[in-house]
Amino acid sequence: MNNPEKIAVSVVVPVFNEEESVVTLGQRLHDSLSTLGRTYEIILVDDGSKDRTWERLCELARKIPHLRLIRFRRNFGQTAAMSAGFDAARGEVIVTLDADLQNDPADIPLLLERMDAGCDVVSGWRKDRKDTFINRRLPSIIANGLISKITGVHLHDYGCTLKAYRREVMQGVRLYGEMHRFIPALASWVGGRIEEVVVRHHARQFGTSKYGIGRTFRVLLDLFTVKFLLQYSTRPIQIFGRIGLFFFAAALLMLGWVSVDRLFILHAEVGSYLIKRPFWIITPLMFIGFALQFISMGLLAEVQVRTYHESQQKPIYVIRETFASPV
Repeated sequence: MNNPEKIAVSVVVPVFNEEESVVTLGQRLHDSLSTLGRTYEIILVDDGSKDRTWERLCELARKIPHLRLIRFRRNFGQTAAMSAGFDAARGEVIVTLDADLQNDPADIPLLLERMDAGCDVVSGWRKDRKDTFINRRLPSIIANGLISKITGVHLHDYGCTLKAYRREVMQGVRLYGEMHRFIPALASWVGGRIEEVVVRHHARQFGTSKYGIGRTFRVLLDLFTVKFLLQYSTRPIQIFGRIGLFFFAAALLMLGWVSVDRLFILHAEVGSYLIKRPFWIITPLMFIGFALQFISMGLLAEVQVRTYHESQQKPIYVIRETFASPV
């Protein structure tokens, strides 16, 4: 996001195998943005689509103005596509939304009104969500509650892609994994003012959802990273030290109980005693040997990944080609 030619609004849309919807999406974006009375651009990032999405996008760029296209060499994921869009954006405000037409481009003015009122991040809330309950809405409700509780930033709908961000808030935000949905929480770390507005949500018209239940587990793993970055990234000893002290105290209690049990309760040879009381060996090994080590290694690896990418200014995507509207 270093292009000095700034404009008022940039709209960033990740696109993956959406050949049936991109033309309608582009036209609706143009219709909504052209009435704002502000300078704008539309950036569509093709995340390695395997269908005719890129051809459709190029046809669209010849018909509507202010459209810029970015094409990845392969599928890098939604977070990488958003990161590429943020890097290319010139707008003072950056708006994101999905390409499947479930987000409504006509809601963009609602977000911009709240930005004009002084917000730094405005998040859409799909209050009347048109998705199935068991495999989409229920996991989302649980995840939203958990994310809000852990990050301290209370939103009803972290998963809604329709959001608006002030440019300066995004300057220091680096995205990896599934971190794009945690941008409001990351923005709060730099003191950003965050609000939520109710937006429309439409049933999917074309194709199938790219999200499955497996994505929920990846989001939960990234939540550990967000919590770590928000509170402990500059003082990791506070979290690892507390965990270490907890297990040290638990080990002392176990040692005391095993000693009492061995001396006064169960009188047996050492070998038969361990056979009759294997719980006291297995449990500490499971917690200390597996859970603590793997979580710790995961967090440390996340920090190392950021050091690797940011020290080299190495992006998490590779662009194959770009295309822009003649106007």
